[in-house]
Amino acid sequence: MSAVVTADAATRAELLAVEERRRQALIDVDLPALDDLYDDSLVHIHAPGLTHTKAQLLEHVETHRAYLDMVRGELSVRLVGNVAVITGRLTNRMRAPGGGERVLGGVATQVLCRCADGAWRFISFQMTPDGEQVWPALPSQQEDAAGAHDTAQDTAEEGDQER
Repeated sequence: MSAVVTADAATRAELLAVEERRRQALIDVDLPALDDLYDDSLVHIHAPGLTHTKAQLLEHVETHRAYLDMVRGELSVRLVGNVAVITGRLTNRMRAPGGGERVLGGVATQVLCRCADGAWRFISFQMTPDGEQVWPALPSQQEDAAGAHDTAQDTAEEGDQER
């Protein structure tokens, strides 16, 4: 079995470019681009749990034209052989079914494979929407947050000293 590795800079850039193409194609309702980006075996699970095949997702995009914008946070890009797993924040700004707009944020996991033609194609997508945090932060998460706070505090103090 292949080891799980963090993508090198060139592969990371290539995969992030594929993700940017997907993002823009959804906003533009560019069905030929989406058809090329999604593998025929695609399983796409929307935030509320609605599951689509590739054909159903393309129909959904064309019918609802829901995506107005998408913002990605920091993304983790890992490789296992010819498979890439991208995880990270996603915030969608969408048309609401009854009119108006809505914003939905969460964490998405995307799986791509490098196909025989050399192109990266999405084979799986799942977004987990932000929800109620019922468990307190783990000790390791509290340390991470404290370290980030200390770094921000140090930076602010350095800025004060420069003035």
